[in-house]
Amino acid sequence: MATELTRLPVLLDADPRLAAAIGGAARYLADTAGLESDAVAQLQSSVLAACYQAFEHLTAAHPHLIVTLTRFPDRLEVALSHQGEALPAVGLDTIAGLATQMGGAKSGPDVFAGVDRVQYEARGAETVTLLTKYIREVTPRL
Repeated sequence: MATELTRLPVLLDADPRLAAAIGGAARYLADTAGLESDAVAQLQSSVLAACYQAFEHLTAAHPHLIVTLTRFPDRLEVALSHQGEALPAVGLDTIAGLATQMGGAKSGPDVFAGVDRVQYEARGAETVTLLTKYIREVTPRL
């Protein structure tokens, strides 16, 4: 009997190889959800960029990033959370730039073009940035 991955929490150190693994897992989820190959690659790039930017906010006192990939029937979510200062994992300047682009302003290629929504929330000492990619409901590939 085959089981489908729906939620994968991972604790990361600030290592680009681990970010690449998370990007690969996001790629797998997007591919099995039936997204077009360009959308799959863009999501992977966005997740990788978010991990790299989140690594910049890790400290010696709080050296880990928790990344949780979740597949829902209508969307994929990647939550990046860390302890410490109350700053979003992808940086306020990135979120502000993304909001400006969504408002119609044109600028260079956006590293978060692979996601449809970026949310930020501070929960006490924990900071969570949530990347969401909406999908259409399809039969999973075998």
